[in-house]
Amino acid sequence: MAHYEHVFLARQDLSQAQVDALAQQATEIIESNEGKVIRTETWGLKNLAYRIDRNRKAHYVMLAFDAPGGVVAELERQTRINEDVIRYLTVRVDEHENGPSVMMRKNDRERDRKRRPEREERD
Repeated sequence: MAHYEHVFLARQDLSQAQVDALAQQATEIIESNEGKVIRTETWGLKNLAYRIDRNRKAHYVMLAFDAPGGVVAELERQTRINEDVIRYLTVRVDEHENGPSVMMRKNDRERDRKRRPEREERD
């Protein structure tokens, strides 16, 4: 089986529970077609570089999974039909990363930076 990463952008006006339901639907599609979801990451509500269908922000979700090629076609077909998803991308990768993705590590760094007390300026 090949390794894939599927990232989709959901509309900004959805609640977190609705975004989680979209991720669960994608997981069910993969698992019902003999695939296996390795990791699901919700990257949160992020600003878009440009407006897409009157949306300035979107919820980002990434699924890492192993599956035969036919699963990708079905997953993309179902994603294309869903009106809550404004963009998606599925990429075949050589192997899955161990640990959190780059986006999750970036969020951790930003969170740590906000907690750190400001340095006092020296004369």
